[in-house]
Parts: sequence; C-alpha cells; structure tokens
Amino acid sequence: MNRKYVGALAVGLGLGLVAVTGCGSSSDDESGSGSKTVTLVSHNSWAVSKDVLAAFEKQSGYRVKVLTDGDAGQAVNKAILTKDNPQGDVLFGVDNTLLSRALDNGLFQPYEAKGADQVKAEYRPAEGADRVTPIDTGDICVNYDKAYFEKHDLAPPTSYDDLVKPAYKDLLVTENASSSSPGLGFLLGTAAEYGDDGWADYWEKLKANGVKVVEGWEQAYNEEFSGSAGGKEAGGDRPLVVSYASSPPAEVIYADPRPETAPTGVAADTCFRQVEYAGLLSNARNSEGGKALIDFLVGKEFQEDMPLNMFVYPVREGAQVPEEFVEYGPQAEDPHTMDPAKIADNRDPWVKSWTSLVLK
Repeated sequence: MNRKYVGALAVGLGLGLVAVTGCGSSSDDESGSGSKTVTLVSHNSWAVSKDVLAAFEKQSGYRVKVLTDGDAGQAVNKAILTKDNPQGDVLFGVDNTLLSRALDNGLFQPYEAKGADQVKAEYRPAEGADRVTPIDTGDICVNYDKAYFEKHDLAPPTSYDDLVKPAYKDLLVTENASSSSPGLGFLLGTAAEYGDDGWADYWEKLKANGVKVVEGWEQAYNEEFSGSAGGKEAGGDRPLVVSYASSPPAEVIYADPRPETAPTGVAADTCFRQVEYAGLLSNARNSEGGKALIDFLVGKEFQEDMPLNMFVYPVREGAQVPEEFVEYGPQAEDPHTMDPAKIADNRDPWVKSWTSLVLK
C-alpha cells in the first residue's frame, strides 16, 4: 500500500532504496547473525510512532533500520531481483495481489510469528501461511473530490459502471497496474466485477472516457487529484482517483484546522480488499532479528499504532481502531475480492493485456 498523504513526499518512484534509521545507537551497522541491527525493507508508506518503535528496540535489543523502495510492486520486484543477496532481513508490504509472485520466486523462508494465531482467520493466506504473516488490511477504492461535484452540480460516481458514463469523462486518474499495487488492485477489482471475458471491454470504455494513468500512488493522489491537500497545492485537476477507503480520514486528521467532514468521499462499489504481509527473507543475514521484528509487527502495540500512521486496519483480534479513523474511513461493507489462486494464474497475462490495451 501507499498512503503518505501530506508533507515531505521526497522518496522517488525509482528502484533506489532510501534508508530510515531507527531509534537505537548507530554504532552497530554491521549485518549478520550476531548483529543487533535488523533491516526492514518496505514500500515508502512505512510509518510507526517513535515511542512504539523505541519500546521494541529497548525490549528486543535490536536497532531497526528501514529501507523504503517506492510502491509495493516496485519493492517486491526489487526484492526478487536481489533475493540471493537481499538488502534486508524482513520484507513488509507484499500484498495479496503480489503474494504468489513472491512465493513462486522463493522470496521467503518459513517462520510462524508469535501472535500469528491472533490474526483473524479471513486474513490468513491459503498459500504461504508458513512463510508470511498478515499485518494489515485496507480497501482500494475510487475517491472523489466533494467540492468539485458540488460545484458542478453532479452526483459523484458510486460504481464501476458510472466511471464510463459521459458525465465523468476526463475525470479519473489511476495508477499503472504493472508497477503499482493500488493500480493492480483496481484492475483486479474490474476483473472481479466483469469477469474474465468482460474486463478488457470495460477498460476500452474507460480509456475512451479519458482515464489518465500515472506511474504510482503518490503522483496520482498528491499531484493529479484535486481533492487532496497535495493535489490542491500541485494544481491537480482530476476529481476522481484510485486510492483507499482510508484516504478521507487522512484529509481530516492532517488538516489545520480540521474540517467537520471529510473533503473527499469513496465510491462504495469500486472497492477491492487488500491484505499486506511481512516475511523473513530467504537469505536474511540476521534471521533472529528478523523473527523478532515480525513478532513485533503482528503484536498488539504495533497493530493499534498502524491506523493513524499508515491508514490501514489491523488484522489482529481485539486490536482497537481510533474513533476518527472509523468515522471517516470505514471499511467497505461488500468489497470485491478474488481467490489468490486466480490472481496467481491470471495476474501476469492480465497486466500484459492491460498494458497493451491502455498504455499503447
């Protein structure tokens, strides 16, 4: 997922890794089985409260080093390319749209996290449960700029069908399905809606209706979307964007002063359920530190810290969610889903067909 909404979005969308150090001493940067530094590789939406991370470092004795690497799709691709000599010990952010690719490429070694039995059953993967641990969940959905639709006296779209209507021509921006996890999730949502034989026809209509495709979430949401704080500053002119059901509360929480209602909304029938996992990389230099880190990620303290940092829902039984998060960003009641085996069988040919159809 990719959900940093305002502030210094300085991380580029290339494959270069950006280091974010933890709270501990910087005197021990050496990797290896005896190292007290454990390295987490993630997409660039990783975030955690300083006191929560500091408590883990103090309790475990490990210093956490974080390497962020663009969108989730890019982070997974980079991890596969470097799996024989990985950049870190744990990969966080591989989701259900990309999990089979990671497993097929032998990216992770077996490990059952302490606390994995507390993960809600619906989020546990059918394949790879011994190699990845569910960490969070969220819904990829079309978001809309309320002010735009009020100004133009136009009802916002609520469904995929609405998006191809003439009234919404040249209004939607989405991410590249080949490089972006929300872009891929949106593609899979349309495949779930229209079936194997219908999704391509739908995208032909969407293309004819002026959909704009950009490389990743940050560009789509923080530059092109007129409803986000970043988009307003950048002069974004697209009032529809593929983002998350949890994006509206971010626009409230980060605003100063806070508005009484969210300035953005969600097209309820365009949501696709996403689950993110963490796994111990197969050739991790510090496996013990990696195991401790995964235990921390699925632990209650981190699970309850996530919503207001990464704008996702916890997967652990009993983990509480802040009131404002529930008020402004409730989970979709009936999101589109897809069997992981079907994603595995169809993802690559669908993305190839999508690329040929939409980008050429």
